[in-house]
Amino acid sequence: MNKTILLIFALAITFTITGCKETNKVGKMKNPFFTEWNTPFGVPPFDKIKTSDYKPAFEKALAEHKKEIDSIAENPEPPTFENTVEALAYSGRLLDKVNAVFEGQLGVNSNDEIQKVSLEISPKLSKHQDEIIMNEKLFKRVEKVYKNRDKLNLNPEQKYLLKNTYENFVRNGANLNENDKKRLQEINGKLSVLTLKFDQNVLKETNNYKLVIDKKEDLEGLPQNVIDEAAKTAEENGLKGKWVFTTQKPSMIPFLQFDKNRDLRKELYTAYLTRANHDNEYDNKKILTEIVNLRLEKAKLLGFDEYADYRLQTRMAKNAKNVYGLLDKVWDAALPVAKRERDEMQKIINEEGGNFKLASWDWWYYAEKIRKQKYDLKESELKPYFKLENVRDGAFEVFNKLYGVTFTPLKDIPKPHPDALAYEVKEENGKHIGVLYMDFFPRASKQSGAWQGEYRSHFKCKKGEVTPVVTVVYNFTKPGKDTPSLLNFDEVETLFHEMGHAMDALFAKNMYPGETIPADFVELPSQMMEHWATEPEVLKMYAKNYKTGKLIPSELVEKIKNSKFFNQGFMNVEYLAASYLDMDYHTITKPLTMGINEFEKHSMNKIGLIPEIEPRYRSTYFMHITGGYDAGYNSYLWAAVLDNDAFEYFKETGIFNKETAKKFRKNILEKSGTEDPAKLYRDFRGRDAVVEPLLKNRGLK
Repeated sequence: MNKTILLIFALAITFTITGCKETNKVGKMKNPFFTEWNTPFGVPPFDKIKTSDYKPAFEKALAEHKKEIDSIAENPEPPTFENTVEALAYSGRLLDKVNAVFEGQLGVNSNDEIQKVSLEISPKLSKHQDEIIMNEKLFKRVEKVYKNRDKLNLNPEQKYLLKNTYENFVRNGANLNENDKKRLQEINGKLSVLTLKFDQNVLKETNNYKLVIDKKEDLEGLPQNVIDEAAKTAEENGLKGKWVFTTQKPSMIPFLQFDKNRDLRKELYTAYLTRANHDNEYDNKKILTEIVNLRLEKAKLLGFDEYADYRLQTRMAKNAKNVYGLLDKVWDAALPVAKRERDEMQKIINEEGGNFKLASWDWWYYAEKIRKQKYDLKESELKPYFKLENVRDGAFEVFNKLYGVTFTPLKDIPKPHPDALAYEVKEENGKHIGVLYMDFFPRASKQSGAWQGEYRSHFKCKKGEVTPVVTVVYNFTKPGKDTPSLLNFDEVETLFHEMGHAMDALFAKNMYPGETIPADFVELPSQMMEHWATEPEVLKMYAKNYKTGKLIPSELVEKIKNSKFFNQGFMNVEYLAASYLDMDYHTITKPLTMGINEFEKHSMNKIGLIPEIEPRYRSTYFMHITGGYDAGYNSYLWAAVLDNDAFEYFKETGIFNKETAKKFRKNILEKSGTEDPAKLYRDFRGRDAVVEPLLKNRGLK
C-alpha cells in the first residue's frame, strides 16, 4: 500500500526557495520546523521534533500560505503558466514539510497527544484547501491559462500539470454556487475528522485485544519460534509465564495455521473480524455510515449520481462499470477454484473424523495440511530460508542487477523511530539518489499493515534537484529468543512490494512537487516486484538457511514453483470480496439507512461469497477506504493486469535484461505522475495491457 502524502497548492512564506535551499527568515526559533535542517541529506531531525511543535508549525504555515495564495490570485499581471500554475505547483514548502513529518509519525510513532493534534489540525487543513479551491480570482486565472493551453509552448509534463490543476479546481467545487460551496466545505471538514477517527479506533481496538493462554497444551502444533514470541509478548504485557497472541497478522496467522485448538482459533479470528464493531467508544459502524453518506452528498453536489464515478474519473478505470466488469471477470474464474479448495479441506476433516463443517477460522489450518499433502511443502520448512535480513538484501540485489543502484547503511542519522534502519541509495556511478528508511516490526504506537511514504518527495528547481526521503513500513514477526525474524511467503512478497513503491519514489524525475498518480497505476511498480521475489533464479540469490547459511536447495525451489497456484482461490476471492464491498458502499445513489453489518451481508450474498471465506477487510476496519483508496481497493487488481502483462515482457527478454529494465525505469518509474499513465504504459510495452497473463499467472485460466 502506498501512503504518499500529496498536499496540493501549499507554499510557505517563512521559507523562500533560492534554488532548492530553504532560507530561514524568522530568526532564531526553537521550533525545528522554522530552521534549516542541518542533518545528513537534510532529513527531518526526528529526535528534536516534539509533539508540541506541530500545532504552531501548522498554524504558521497555513497563515503564511494564505498570504501567498492571495498574492498569486491578486497578481496584476495577466495569468501565465509560470506566474499561476507553476507558482501553485512550487508552493507549500513549509506546509509540505510539516505535514509529511506529522503524517509519517502518526502512522509509526503515534500516541494520544499526537492523535489529539491530528483531530484538531485535520479540519483546518481541509478548510484551508477548500478556501484555495474556491478562491474565485485564483480559479479564473487558472481557467484562463487552461483555455489558452493550445497556444502555449508547454512540454508534456507542463501540459499534464495544467490539466490536473484545472480539473482539480472543477472537481472540488470551483464552479459551484456559494451555498453549495459552503456545504461542500462542511462535508470535507467532517470527512477529514471522521476518517481520522475511524483509523484511530482500529488502532485502539487492535491494541486492546489479547488472547491470553496459560495452559501449555493449548499451544500444541505451534512452532517453537511462535511460542517464544508469544511468551515474549506476554512478558511485555506483565504476564510472564503465559503466552499472548494478538490480532496483528504476524501473531495471528501462525496461530491460525498451526494451533490444534479449534475453539481458540475461532476466538482469535473472531476478535480480528469484529474489530471496531462493538457497541463501545471505538465502534466504527455509525462513523462509516456517515462517511459513506457524506461522500454521496459530495458527489451529487458535484454533478455525479454516485461517489464511485466521481472518484474513478481521474483513475485508469474511469467509471464503476469498468471496475465491476473486471471484478466480475476474475470473480467468475476464482470462485470455482476457491470452492474446490474448500471441498479438499472438508475431505481432510472428514477423513480425520472431524464432526464439523469447515469454517473461516479453519481455512489457514487446513490450507497448511493441503500444502503438505499436495506439494510436500510446509511453511515451517520454508521459513528458515526467509530470514528478514536475507530477504531485504535479496531485494537490494535485485534492484542492483536491474538498475545498478546500491544501498549503503547510514548510522549517524535521525530516524522516524529508533527501530528504523536508514540507507543511502546511490546510482551505479555513486551519485546520490535519496534516503530510504525501513521499519520492520509491530508496536503499540504503529498502525497495522504495510505501506510506503515520503518525508520529502522529489522535484526539480532552477538551481538544482530536491532528492527524496522515502520510508517503507512493515509489521513482520519480531526476532524470537533464539531465532531471527523469519518471514512467511506472504511477508516476503510484501517486502518486495513496498520496495517497489520505494523505488518508484526514489527514481522519480518530476519537475514539479506533488505529482498526481492514479491509485490504479501507483500499484504497478510495487506489484511488479512481487514477481521477482518468487523467481527460482532470485530465490537462489537470497534464500539462505539462517542456521547453516546454505542456499535453498533446488528440490525446495521446485516445490515452491509447483505450489505456485496453492490457495489462489482463497487469496483472490477474499481480495475480490473486499473490492466489491468497497465499490458497493460507493455506488449507492440514496443515503445508506441499512445497518453496516446488514449492508455487508447483503453485499457478500449478492456475489455468492462462500461462508468459509471472509472478505480480506471487514467494513469496520477497512482502512483502505478511509486512507485514499475509497472506491479504489480495486486498484490492486487493475494494476495487476498491468504488472502481469509487464512481467511477461521481462520474461520474454530476461528477468534481469538491462534494456527492458531501462525502458521500465525511463517510462514508468521516472515519469509516473507526469503524463497520462496509459500513454506511459504503451511507451514501455508498445501496446495496452491485456488480462490474459494475470489469469494465467494466478491459475485461473
